[in-house]
Amino acid sequence: MLDDALKSQLKAYLEKVVRPIEIRANVDDSAKSKEMVALLEDITALSDKIALTQARDASERAPSFALTSPSHDITLRFAGIPLGHEFTSLILALLQTGGHPPRVEQAILDQIRDLDGEFRFETYFSLSCQNCPDVVQALNLMSILNPKISHVAVDGAVFPQEVADRQVMSVPTVYLNGEVFGQGRMEVEQIIAKLDAGAAKRAAEKLADLEPFDVLVVGGGPAGAASAIYAARKGIRTGVVAERFGGQVLDTMAIENFISVPHTEGPAFASALEAHVKDYPVEIMNLQRAEKLTPRGDLFEVELASGATLKSRTLILSTGARWRQMGVPGEDQYRNKGVAYCPHCDGPLFKGKDVAVIGGGNSGVEAAIDLAGIVKHVTLIEFDSKLRADDVLQRKLRSLSNVRIILSAKSTEVLGDGGKVTGLVYEDRNKDEKHTLVLDGIFVQIGLLPNTEWLKGTVTLSPRGEIVVDHHGQTSLPGVFAAGDCTTVPYKQIVIAVGEGAKASLAAFDHLIRTSAPTEEEAKAA
Repeated sequence: MLDDALKSQLKAYLEKVVRPIEIRANVDDSAKSKEMVALLEDITALSDKIALTQARDASERAPSFALTSPSHDITLRFAGIPLGHEFTSLILALLQTGGHPPRVEQAILDQIRDLDGEFRFETYFSLSCQNCPDVVQALNLMSILNPKISHVAVDGAVFPQEVADRQVMSVPTVYLNGEVFGQGRMEVEQIIAKLDAGAAKRAAEKLADLEPFDVLVVGGGPAGAASAIYAARKGIRTGVVAERFGGQVLDTMAIENFISVPHTEGPAFASALEAHVKDYPVEIMNLQRAEKLTPRGDLFEVELASGATLKSRTLILSTGARWRQMGVPGEDQYRNKGVAYCPHCDGPLFKGKDVAVIGGGNSGVEAAIDLAGIVKHVTLIEFDSKLRADDVLQRKLRSLSNVRIILSAKSTEVLGDGGKVTGLVYEDRNKDEKHTLVLDGIFVQIGLLPNTEWLKGTVTLSPRGEIVVDHHGQTSLPGVFAAGDCTTVPYKQIVIAVGEGAKASLAAFDHLIRTSAPTEEEAKAA
């Protein structure tokens, strides 16, 4: 099942296990059960601390397997075969079940252990989803640390009837005690905050007590990470406050144009960014959304949604951007119920079905190409009279027999039956006629929208909502700089965002030097 190179790597990891692990497989006569058992036998052969047993229990999903350790009350199960993006989740679950300490702050571990109540989690994932592992790994860890928490990670492709019955149309989708708990990427702190009502208040109180920063970076994507590193290297007090560290990179499937890195994936790149920032004395405040910027004398105040206020002598705004929505009736109602924004994550849930892709740029055409290999039929809808994607992508798209391209079409309404998407209404812009497509899913790929609404009236924004900056990254407000996809700098690329972040940080440091009052000793020397 596993090749020799992977076995060698896994064997090295499993040497970190300090207590016995029991794998309890539940099987049936399916080919998937045989495939799962083959995987588990390969793993068992790599460590004398792991034992495998098999059973046929009608009360549990098959194929599935549970991980536990003797004398430890752990309820953790994988339903399906956790390969693809979830193979890392399996490795971490094995290590943590086997007593290897997780790389998580002690305060978070204590919060998990202190949670009181009965929490039965189920997570539906797809093997191609890059957002799912964070959720699966967080809930696995919680089930290992707290006996009142159980978790089952379910591969939706292996259990399609469950997916249909529960109308799961977006991954990851998390159920708690039989009810929908959340959808999309969630980190362990976010999950804890939803379970522990006092967590957010305690975090806000902690932030409110912080001393002013010399440089406060708002946003944790590539631009924000570069800004923080360059500022910290100058030896000045630096902080990063971010709604989610990594930003858009977390939603990026493959990165092949970051110079010196031939290939990586978004979550791995974001993890590397965070690790690099943590090499320096930077105060990282994750899962915090900025809501207001106010100049106060020599300082700037940033109010957060949690109620806390941060102060700094200079600011670097690197809030990035998000997927642009169609803005038509029905889109909000059927989001995650057929309206999707990540073809890599949610595409497998639409196997054998009819879908539409909105947008004829590179992202839209790439999405249509990827989906064509999974779904029954793809209709690509473009507002313009021609596709805007690169020629090589257009040629590939037009070669596919199960793809239809509609140009000069304006999407006007998402249709549904109250529970899921059933179609899309579009207007032929040439003939002023409306048409209806019968669909199971709609993937929106029409560009990005800068996360700058909270800055209106504070710094100058372009008609597109981008922060206007000069060649130093300076905004219209002295002492406030900006970098990355939220600015007017053209070409929204990771490598450009990193460079702009470094530049803005150097400019902020220069500003501090030029505007700081001299000390008494410096004044005497002068």
